[in-house]
Amino acid sequence: MNDAHIHLVVNHFPIIGTIFGLGILVVGLLLKNNAVKNTAYVLFVIAAIFGFFSIATGEGAEEIVEDFPGIGKAIIHEHEEVAEKLALVLYALALISVFGIYTNVKNKTKATLVSYIALGIALIAVYFAQQTGTSGGEIRHTEIRNDSTFSPIGNTNAADAKEKEND
Repeated sequence: MNDAHIHLVVNHFPIIGTIFGLGILVVGLLLKNNAVKNTAYVLFVIAAIFGFFSIATGEGAEEIVEDFPGIGKAIIHEHEEVAEKLALVLYALALISVFGIYTNVKNKTKATLVSYIALGIALIAVYFAQQTGTSGGEIRHTEIRNDSTFSPIGNTNAADAKEKEND
């Protein structure tokens, strides 16, 4: 198993785990149920851990696929940039989630405030997760790329062609 394979195995959980965690957190807030909120917090922590492994295997995956026809460095770079932003947001969400579990277990008065902070960060994380998933999918699935980033002529990436023109 190489880095590209490992990357494909681990990179879906930060996205799906964050989306599920957000839904569970909303239910926990609506029901005012700390156990449900703690479940969301645990999902957020796991999503951040998988996010770390996704980032750690991304460079190796890039080395394997960057010279494949129709891929190019520009589209991978775009994916890498948004993935790094997602990772940072997931790390912040994991930290607030650990604090949220603590405040819930200790019945602290700030537990509800922490839940709403986690909700805000989770919404930001879901936005970046969607952007990361889409840009990652576009690397190998040319059919979902915008016309502005892919040129079927010669099966090359238009952004890479423009980059070569500027060299």
